[in-house]
Amino acid sequence: MPVILVANPKGGVGKSTLATNIAGGLAWRGHQVMLGDVDKQQSSRRWLAQRPAQLPWIQGWDFEGDLTVKPPKGVTHVVIDTPAGLDGKKLKALCKLADKIIIPLQPSMFDIQASFDFVRQLQEQEHKKHFPTLGLVGMRVKEGTLSLDQLQQFLPRMNVPLIGFLRDTQNYVQLAARGLTLWDVAPSRVERDLQQWSPLMTWLEQRDA
Repeated sequence: MPVILVANPKGGVGKSTLATNIAGGLAWRGHQVMLGDVDKQQSSRRWLAQRPAQLPWIQGWDFEGDLTVKPPKGVTHVVIDTPAGLDGKKLKALCKLADKIIIPLQPSMFDIQASFDFVRQLQEQEHKKHFPTLGLVGMRVKEGTLSLDQLQQFLPRMNVPLIGFLRDTQNYVQLAARGLTLWDVAPSRVERDLQQWSPLMTWLEQRDA
């Protein structure tokens, strides 16, 4: 059962946006998805409470104590949203659970530096028996900007594959307010966004990625 962790200790980089849309995309592909949220703000859990009942079902995360995951019977994929400031024992515990870690970052020097430090922190654990596959996703990207150029120049230093870029659009904000994802509305409305998500969904479903 793949466990997908969406993590970056930097706040405001789009973790909940990424986690909820990953869960929605997997659910629409026929997977039985559980969406967990270890952030005190519980953004993903609140989003899940708004999700219309007629849409592909996404199970909430049941846990006891400190990060003890007990997926309901039949669950095939777990997606976990994480808080800002993720570090220490909690980070190590989540890494043990995860098969893949997606690291969202925005094209600003503050986000780039924080994400670079986080990647280095993760890579210090590569020698361990279980180490998840890492992938980067650029969030709220605007083409033709200096900030995007800076991000593209810096990415090779991270030594982590870039899965894709997601553009800066109000689609995510408007859909999240109603418990929806890109896959829950008419494709013509979000065509550009679905195209950007295609390589990410392919990467997520590759068991040996």
